Amino acid sequence: MTPAAFKRSIRDLQVWCSSCMVAFAGADPIGVLIGAKRTSGTLVHRVAVHPDHRRQGHGRHLLASLGSKLAILGPPRIIAEVPQSLAAACGLFSACGYVEEAVLTDYVLARPALTLRQAQGYPARSRGMSERGEAARVEGPAPSERVEGFVIPVTVDDLAANGLLGEAPPSPSASAGQVHHVCWERSVQTLTARKDDIAGLAVASDERIEAYLLYVARGVDAEIVSLRSFLEDGGARLKHLLSQLRARGMETFRFPKVHPAEISKEWLNTLGFRPAGGHLLYAARARSV
Repeated sequence: MTPAAFKRSIRDLQVWCSSCMVAFAGADPIGVLIGAKRTSGTLVHRVAVHPDHRRQGHGRHLLASLGSKLAILGPPRIIAEVPQSLAAACGLFSACGYVEEAVLTDYVLARPALTLRQAQGYPARSRGMSERGEAARVEGPAPSERVEGFVIPVTVDDLAANGLLGEAPPSPSASAGQVHHVCWERSVQTLTARKDDIAGLAVASDERIEAYLLYVARGVDAEIVSLRSFLEDGGARLKHLLSQLRARGMETFRFPKVHPAEISKEWLNTLGFRPAGGHLLYAARARSV
């Protein structure tokens, strides 16, 4: 963590400096806790103890100190999104009374880049020859395979202005009244803070935006930060938008920390995403020790 990256996390994630602590052994710093704070709760963004001082209660002491402070000042909800691969960290939060609320799954979609013709719904042109030595002819797509509407660029501000960036269910198949759960790094507050880094595409009709995706380009990779459709179309519009990105040379899409109530596994499987690791969402209520 560099000073520049830490300052950026203050802006993007609302890291709250008064919720950050350092543990000392004499004059030597041996542990650190970095907390981010919003009205909805506090995120334990990082907690770490020097290898020479582990299993001596320092991590537990840092978490307990944060809990005591928030029991007085609020907000009372404390969460942590811990990589499943970090068994020691998962054990620490469980031992400190945190309850596992959900599994946040990391999804990946990796395919070869498409040509613009393919992204527009047409098969690739054949360069081969027929058995009679004639150039093979490829027909255009069937009308049912085409997506109606216009593909337009959109920004975070565009979606917010149209009331499409809120905590509504992300797909028409979601239950009425269902809360739109997202991880801390893809919440509305984070998207708004990172809006200058985020690009987007949408399928729009003459009347409204029907589907959109927001992403951060990283060379040939793209991090998906929001993915929503407002029509029951079997995922066709979102597939079309992903194809548009592939036509621009992007080959791998990463959709991190997806809450099970955010988008169903079946829906993501239809779009071609596959699970590739995950995080455990732990939660606790602040209390004085």
